[in-house]
Amino acid sequence: MTHPMPSSAPVSSDAVNALNESERKRIEAKSALFAPPTPVTEDGRRELVGLSREELAEVLTEIGEKPFRAKQLWHWIYHQGVTDFSRMSTIARPLQAKLEKHFIVGRPSLTTQQTSKDDTRKFLFRFRDGQEAETVYIPDRREDRGAVCISSQVGCTLSCTFCHTGTQKLVRNLGAAEIVGQFMAARDSYGEWPSPKGDTPRLLSTIVLMGMGEPLYNYENVAKAMKIIMDGEGIALSRRRITLSTSGVVPMMDRCGDELGINLAISLHAVRNDLRDQLVPLNRKYPIEELMAACHRYPAASNSRRITFEYIMIRDVNDSDAEARELVRLIRGLPAKVNLIPFNPWPGSDFRPSTRERLASFAQIVMDAGYAAPIRMPRGKDILAACGQLKTQSERKRQAESRRNEA
Repeated sequence: MTHPMPSSAPVSSDAVNALNESERKRIEAKSALFAPPTPVTEDGRRELVGLSREELAEVLTEIGEKPFRAKQLWHWIYHQGVTDFSRMSTIARPLQAKLEKHFIVGRPSLTTQQTSKDDTRKFLFRFRDGQEAETVYIPDRREDRGAVCISSQVGCTLSCTFCHTGTQKLVRNLGAAEIVGQFMAARDSYGEWPSPKGDTPRLLSTIVLMGMGEPLYNYENVAKAMKIIMDGEGIALSRRRITLSTSGVVPMMDRCGDELGINLAISLHAVRNDLRDQLVPLNRKYPIEELMAACHRYPAASNSRRITFEYIMIRDVNDSDAEARELVRLIRGLPAKVNLIPFNPWPGSDFRPSTRERLASFAQIVMDAGYAAPIRMPRGKDILAACGQLKTQSERKRQAESRRNEA
């Protein structure tokens, strides 16, 4: 049986904007409580990765250098991928030494790296304060390209019941340097420097902000990092090649659309509020009606760039034909596609993945309505790199040690 959505009177755009502005301020104030540490080494050198062009010019001015040097450094850092000032050949040696004294071009340190039998590669990166986050490279099955799945927070605050990452409490936000650094370190691993130009194929061709954390609860750092990555004189990844996945932080969706215009993916997972309240607790604050209204407002949607709706298929929970039909009704009028993701089991979860028959039936209903509905087969499952499975190894170790101590 299809559960009707509750009706409500239309809300004016001015009222929406006022509510969103108030909520944005609240979200930003809360985000500040989880701010990352200042990107400075123990010996006092400033990290240059993660600075905007303007900030880069400012820190150079502070050491008595001309702002035009920022353009040179930008090229070496983000186009060439160089971390050693002595290898920046267009910069005179005295200035190389001066830069070395004041600055660093760093990367997160690699704690562990695992490559799956399907060639998915998972990195566990450690940051300067010892915190860690996971990043995954997912190669395309048919072409020499793939997606880098980037984390935006250490842990997560959302507690989605199907997600392993959600069982790890939020520790802090990642800084712009740490977010950009994940992609740059993945490029290091695959030797993809200098940045490919024009139509040159890219092995690391897309970014998906689908790793640990809710990106829109760390919007300032995520936005700064993505602007660096999209800069045409550096990494130069098109906004069409970047997808941000959110569980539905409605006020920040509007800001993301206005300022970044990158692709949007919605972690939907249920088509009625009572069930989504359980699976995605954020729904209690921003219910499905508000979420779908924000999707219709999203600027990229009006440019016929499809919004992706991610739907974890959980056996006997959210996978009926009636729910497939309600999903079609929800996305009607949007340029959309639906990614159907069989639930990936993890230790401690009681959920089970939908059967093949249920997956096929659900997908067929969505496709018959004119929407793409690929069934995303798990990648990197053998190394716990599949969707919803990211959780830092250090967190697992801490839990194991705690259990041993209690025993």
